[in-house]
Amino acid sequence: MKSYGLPLECFLFPVAFFFLLNKLFLVDVNIWNKTVDLIQISGASAGPRLDNDKLYRYSYSAEVGLNRLTGSTRGNTGFRISSDVDISLIWRNPEIQDEQLLRLQISNVEVESVGKRSRKNNIFHGSSAESILGKVRLEALQRPFMVLWKMGKIRSLYAHKAEPSTIKNLKRGVASMLMMQLKSGKMSEADASGKCLVEYKATKDHVIRTKHLDTCKTQEMGFTTQSPVLGISGKSTSETVITLENGIIKSADVEETHILSINARHKAATKVLSRQSLMLKKIEVGPTEAAGKDVASVVKSLDDKLMSVGVMVEKVKTKCKGCPNLMDTWKVVRSQLEPGSLSKAEAPRSFLTLLHSLRKASKSEILTVLRNCSKTVLPQLVDAVTSAQTPSSLSAILEFLNFSKKEGLVLQERFLYACGFASHPTETTLQSLLDLSQGQIGSTEIKESIVIIMGALLRKLCLKGACELPTVLKVKEMLLAGPDSTQMESEVQMYLLALKNALLPEGVPILAKYAESEVGAFSTIAITALQRYDPQLIIPEVKKTLNRIYHQNKHIYEKNVRAAAADLIMSSNPSYMEVKNLLLSIGHLPHEMNKYMLSKVQDILRFEMPACKLVRQVMKDMVSHNYDRFSKTGSSSAFSGFMARTADVTCTYNLDILYSGSGVLRRSNMNIYGQGNNALLHGLQVTIEAQGLESLIAATPDEGEEDLESFAGMSALLFDVQLRPVTFFKGYSDLMSKMFSMSGDPISVVKGLILLTDHSQVIPLQSGLRASAEFQGGLAIDISGGMEFSLWYRESKTSVNNRGALVVIGNVTVDTDFVSAGVEVGFETEATLDFITTVQFSEYPFLVCMQMDKTTFPFRETVSKQEKLPSGQTFSSKRSRDQLVPGSEFPLHQENSNMCKKVFEQAW
Repeated sequence: MKSYGLPLECFLFPVAFFFLLNKLFLVDVNIWNKTVDLIQISGASAGPRLDNDKLYRYSYSAEVGLNRLTGSTRGNTGFRISSDVDISLIWRNPEIQDEQLLRLQISNVEVESVGKRSRKNNIFHGSSAESILGKVRLEALQRPFMVLWKMGKIRSLYAHKAEPSTIKNLKRGVASMLMMQLKSGKMSEADASGKCLVEYKATKDHVIRTKHLDTCKTQEMGFTTQSPVLGISGKSTSETVITLENGIIKSADVEETHILSINARHKAATKVLSRQSLMLKKIEVGPTEAAGKDVASVVKSLDDKLMSVGVMVEKVKTKCKGCPNLMDTWKVVRSQLEPGSLSKAEAPRSFLTLLHSLRKASKSEILTVLRNCSKTVLPQLVDAVTSAQTPSSLSAILEFLNFSKKEGLVLQERFLYACGFASHPTETTLQSLLDLSQGQIGSTEIKESIVIIMGALLRKLCLKGACELPTVLKVKEMLLAGPDSTQMESEVQMYLLALKNALLPEGVPILAKYAESEVGAFSTIAITALQRYDPQLIIPEVKKTLNRIYHQNKHIYEKNVRAAAADLIMSSNPSYMEVKNLLLSIGHLPHEMNKYMLSKVQDILRFEMPACKLVRQVMKDMVSHNYDRFSKTGSSSAFSGFMARTADVTCTYNLDILYSGSGVLRRSNMNIYGQGNNALLHGLQVTIEAQGLESLIAATPDEGEEDLESFAGMSALLFDVQLRPVTFFKGYSDLMSKMFSMSGDPISVVKGLILLTDHSQVIPLQSGLRASAEFQGGLAIDISGGMEFSLWYRESKTSVNNRGALVVIGNVTVDTDFVSAGVEVGFETEATLDFITTVQFSEYPFLVCMQMDKTTFPFRETVSKQEKLPSGQTFSSKRSRDQLVPGSEFPLHQENSNMCKKVFEQAW
């Protein structure tokens, strides 16, 4: 290391010499300051220092611009604050020369638009700083404040406590420009934007300060959706470039960006661009140093109203003048929440508007709206109140609903489902459901739903890292002990379904045990629950159980149980022998199950599922793969395909149909998955099961199904949450009564409003401003299913109808108490997906036609920007783009297409 061409030892000796003189002989301070300049210029580890009796006058600007990701800076919405900043040394610690008290004063303040606009659209044109900030705030901003500067770091900031939070934050932003060090390295330090890991790269007169914003700890914590597929991704950068001249900051420039994008559609993204600039204009004669031994006494002697207020920005409470209250908002949106509007985009859009208002409302305000709502809209209001997830909304809805009565079953179920879909559930919500489950409940269906949804909340809390909370531990213990604690079949199913939602690792042995149950319903639930676990948790003992079930080593099982076991074996890293034994079984199974297994193997190969390489390896053996096995006929099938493939999300579906030997539907299972952001979301599962219907057509039941009670029902899993199954009929008498009274109208499985995406965060900027980000996605959904059975026409028809409208809105706002600016991005769509299975059994073999149709649907993207001053002046712009996405019929296997031709030829 060299300085002025001198060897290192030549540089260190005079420094040490002057240090000794200072300690022993109290050399004049000016001599010391000249030595300090030498240290700064050399790049040694000492901190930067200011000269006494000098005033450093800088020009300063801080701006924030908001836009969509691909928008140019010319189109930014936002504002710029520019001023002069005078900095002078007030006091230096006589014992620690790198500890300095600086006086800073802001003057000549101007506020202007950051975007390039015409005079007509520029709300800042003709406005003075006083008219925008107000006289009191402007005076506070221009009031001097103090900064304790040690080794280039801001240790304390002193300002008047009574000053508005916005003003103190702006002063923190100015002070943060002084953060630096004269040597390279990494360290954790705090400035206006929070405590972050910072990396320095320093040369003689150049310092680059890079802040790792993903490490920052701030005073305001937000929340986000737990599913990465439905969530929000963020990317942030911050870099400060500082130039020095004779050891003094000549200029400092900060550029900070924050990008937030919706994972399901990364084009729907917002960008926050924050810039600061500090430029030395001139050096003048300044005030003399104050005497004093410590900082506190010096500050008090200069201004006894100054107090240490911390370096990081503080919360700013902005009052919204003229904003509608909850009742006003409700009056505007309630007509869009009528049941007939739930398939339109207006419903989820109104739902999100109402949600924002609910999150600001008190318990009494929410109760007033609930008690003055019509019966038709009340279920949708319950969805919204529950989705708000605030202490006030939870308290209000629990007081409003009476779970001891049967009359409010629909509202109670809507409340429970909204709890299950909660984006960021709390221990309080889980405790509330636990209290309800232990209290008086008027309906057994609601009792079941409470326990099932508790499983979903348990899983979400564990994913948040809250698995050891007292209430979570209580519920975990209850669910794990539940199946063995009762003899009632319905209660055992309830606990198994709750474990299917909870996905506790400790639940695997329990589910494996019930998978071998002789009660078919228990086995089916247990195996489908195990299908949801990570394959790594399906240990060898569990796989042995599944193989025993499929190959019926101990008991005779129903076909749907064996088929579910085979599916799980194939999806859980099967061994060579497991796959070989499954293939060898084809040809020795009941007629329709042979066809189902054959279709399953072909689907694994065609769709290149994880087991496909092993299946191909096994099929090289002609004993496993031959014409006799692979030529089995029947109506059962398994098929997977793509619904949509975009740069952001891949959406797949699979449809498994299993018939009884008599040709009557045994099980229909439709799944839709979304994959994106390295995560998988089980968006939808609709399972229709039927049994014991052979007597209606004088057919012989399959092996193991001779004594089954007549039954048909539907089970739905929506966005990773298992819902309570619904029953079409149970028992022969119930079947006959419903057959003669059957209208053909579908039975609702789930209907309502769901908060899919929910993200909230505050981004503290180094300038002292705060950007608030809110991203919400609302889904209005109506899933229904039906089963028509006609002995006269010898035909049955099952249908699953999915109607939905989705609206996703992302809003980023910088809202101070004197100006606000914001940008909003979003998209919306309406869609219909129908799945219909028609079976004609007037002749044998039966004709079976499956159809899965997606109608043409609209898609709209929007971008809007706004700026607003306290005077009421506003600027706003909005752009949108509409397009129609053509409908289609999703492909299934070729045999189905051939069969559908025959069915509809006969129909005509």
